[in-house]
Amino acid sequence: MGISADSTVGGTIVTAARRRRRLPAALTWLAVTPFAAWAVTRVAGLERGSLPTQLMTATPYAAAGSLIPLLMAALGRRRAATAVALVATAALGASVLPRALGTADATPGRPLRVLTLNMLFGRADPDAVMDLVHRLDPDVLSTQELTPGAVEELDALGLKTLMPHRVLQAEWSATGSGLFSKHRLVAMPELAPTVGHHMPAARIALPGGAAIEFVDVHPYPPLGPQAVEWSEALGRLPSASKDVVRVLAGDFNASLDHAPMRGVLSRGYKDAADQVGAGLVPTWPANKRVPPIITIDHVLVDHRVGVREVSVHTVPGTDHRAVFAELAVP
Repeated sequence: MGISADSTVGGTIVTAARRRRRLPAALTWLAVTPFAAWAVTRVAGLERGSLPTQLMTATPYAAAGSLIPLLMAALGRRRAATAVALVATAALGASVLPRALGTADATPGRPLRVLTLNMLFGRADPDAVMDLVHRLDPDVLSTQELTPGAVEELDALGLKTLMPHRVLQAEWSATGSGLFSKHRLVAMPELAPTVGHHMPAARIALPGGAAIEFVDVHPYPPLGPQAVEWSEALGRLPSASKDVVRVLAGDFNASLDHAPMRGVLSRGYKDAADQVGAGLVPTWPANKRVPPIITIDHVLVDHRVGVREVSVHTVPGTDHRAVFAELAVP
């Protein structure tokens, strides 16, 4: 027998509450734990050995990726996992975001323009290099993987006239390096680390009687057993001096997420790109099927030096991008 809509038969219809499905706790922790471990390793400088050292260059991507397990934990209402994920994201973000924001102040001083480029066994297109020299008008050109052939090609295109002063250690290998300058310079081999590729150093006399000391930096890459020598070379770079302005520029084979690189900065330096919000612009690899993904080429200056501009330029023929910095030397 049916009951009509007008029936006085009453009652309460109870609908069972639907339970929201949650990700299993184990899966949530599986997502959170690697990023938490990465944050601890980055903040404490615990990377050791070749592979962890190479992975550390990907910290900016890890910082962005850490948002995913944070959302997983929060939406899954896993309080402990959410707390851990939040701390990891905050720590990674604090390590990375300042490089995109910049902290540079308008510092008065004499302009000093620096251009640095790894030339990949001298294969960088000499016409493109000279185009940068003409456009950017650097006072100092710091080159890595400089070959005798590359020196001849650049000089034939006019570099000898534009930058006649130089300290060169060109080699037919990755070991070669060289400093070219508009201004008179004197070699200072005592400043250069003896571990790694050639790293010529010089005292450069600037107009008006001022002078700076400059090191062309190129340690071995942290591959296999060379990771130990890479760390040692960075540790042997000269500290900033109270008596003279020092500039370190080149292919450090290191990012600001490496503990040895932060050790260099702690000895009185700042990264020029970091100062103007360009610290996350990648410099390697260039001219490949994949875009540049990591930042390992730098210009470091002591804290008295102002940074007016930093730009990164792709040069055909080499796997590194050139870094240009316009500085203000007190």
